[in-house]
Amino acid sequence: MTEQYLVSDIASSIEFADDGIVSKTILDTPKSKVVLFCMSSGQSLSEHTASMPAVIHVLRGSGTVRLDQDEHPAKEGVWIYMPAGQIHAVNAESDLVFLLTLFR
Repeated sequence: MTEQYLVSDIASSIEFADDGIVSKTILDTPKSKVVLFCMSSGQSLSEHTASMPAVIHVLRGSGTVRLDQDEHPAKEGVWIYMPAGQIHAVNAESDLVFLLTLFR
């Protein structure tokens, strides 16, 4: 089967849950997966790792991304590459929207 192109209006997919996190898969192929995360202000993703390399691309809002013990600002336009096994956590200081791309 031949892969097909995809056009997605990311802005129309953004939605927030009251005091929660909404995640929506935008793309899922054998080589990559792209997930839209919408985190309400005050929410967090606790410390964890991924078994594959990943990129966080912040689209809107503000927060912090912790890589090991180092905290980095998460604001519009920030792009963060994480190798496989990287310990990380995300905290939303305001409503935070980012794309997570996983490379298989």
